[in-house]
Amino acid sequence: MDVASVAAAVDMVWVMLAAILVIFMQAGFALLEAGSTRMKNAGHIAGKQVLSFAIAALCFWAFGYAITFGEGNALFGTSGWFLNFAGEQEFPIEIMYLFQMAFVAVSLAIAWGGFAERAKLSVYFIFGALFTIIIYPVVGHWIWGGGWLSELGKQDFAGSTVVHLQGGIAALIATLLLGPRLGKFNKDGSSNMLPGHNQVYTVLGVLIIWVGWFGFNAGSTLGAMDGFFGYVALTTQLAAAAGAIAALVAGRLIVGTFEIPALLNGVLAALVAITAACAFVEPWAAVVIGAIAGSLTAWTSHFFERKGIDDPIYAFSVHGIAGIWGTLSTGFFASPRLVEMTGVGRAGLFYGGGWSQLGIQALGILVVSLYVASASFLILWGLKKTIGLRVSEEEEWNGLDLSEHGSYGYGEQIHYFGLQETATTALTDEKVMQKTS
Repeated sequence: MDVASVAAAVDMVWVMLAAILVIFMQAGFALLEAGSTRMKNAGHIAGKQVLSFAIAALCFWAFGYAITFGEGNALFGTSGWFLNFAGEQEFPIEIMYLFQMAFVAVSLAIAWGGFAERAKLSVYFIFGALFTIIIYPVVGHWIWGGGWLSELGKQDFAGSTVVHLQGGIAALIATLLLGPRLGKFNKDGSSNMLPGHNQVYTVLGVLIIWVGWFGFNAGSTLGAMDGFFGYVALTTQLAAAAGAIAALVAGRLIVGTFEIPALLNGVLAALVAITAACAFVEPWAAVVIGAIAGSLTAWTSHFFERKGIDDPIYAFSVHGIAGIWGTLSTGFFASPRLVEMTGVGRAGLFYGGGWSQLGIQALGILVVSLYVASASFLILWGLKKTIGLRVSEEEEWNGLDLSEHGSYGYGEQIHYFGLQETATTALTDEKVMQKTS
């Protein structure tokens, strides 16, 4: 075996390993979302991550990969259905499919955060399939599949726009159409805390996602032999650390306490933001990008709640707002030496590159937001008018574990609520007997 063959084999193993890391992020999302919501919905929330992954795998295999990466036009691919690609590929198509499918599954998981604790399970099936077939792949083609934004030189190394902004926008549309959870807001507009049931789960979930993100960003180098994946991992780590500290401090300034959720969301927001820029910016810029992202998510999560928007896991703040900032950040901080190395776009404004790259990044944000918001709205509005989006009030009060799946995620709940019901009945009977005697 010659040197070139060995190098190709090493690169293929690296991309496959990166795909596994990104896939394992689904476990992190399951813990994060289940822990951030109430006990009566825990099994449902965790289980839908498995459903998300299954839907993404099948739909992206059949149609999504072809629309994203198939030959076609500037808007979408029109060939390669069911991974039937003609000609020789740089990587085995199976490996590239698994890697890219892991990304779309993350985007769908983000979108579903806006549905949490009140959407019908049937809506997950329909919206999940359509998101994977006609929303995500179109944007993916524009930026990663040789489409028109790619031709303009838009920089999005690992998906601040393609993965996170799309998921965040879809989540926002869902939460607006569904409306707030029962009991979240009072008649005067003030909000009530609906705390998640297990903060340890959320911490563990974020740590798993953080580790998986090295597959996300560093894996997007699609190669190991030149060692550049290590540099991308460095900028990713520095940004995440800065986001954690900045969000914790920002949360203290906003509400007066060091909130653990703010700390965790700061990590995630910084990872979202650095995802576009990780291959284009110097380490100092990664720290700045991460810190700004963490601060933004701490502030916007409270801001949107004050405006009456009930986003249970702050999907739009963490993935949408941070996705916007991360996409713009390359227009400010893209280093000339790294732009030359990657061959994508131009240097940023702070390096004398002018307004060109920043303008392209802003254009990408605008058109992607409009497309994803419009498509998501049309799909969800259609579902709302036909099968309905939301479970009944009784089902929501009882919890989706029971109403959608027939059993609680925690078996002890049955015993607990059974005792409560028995005690209440006994007390009522005793009062009745006292009155009659």
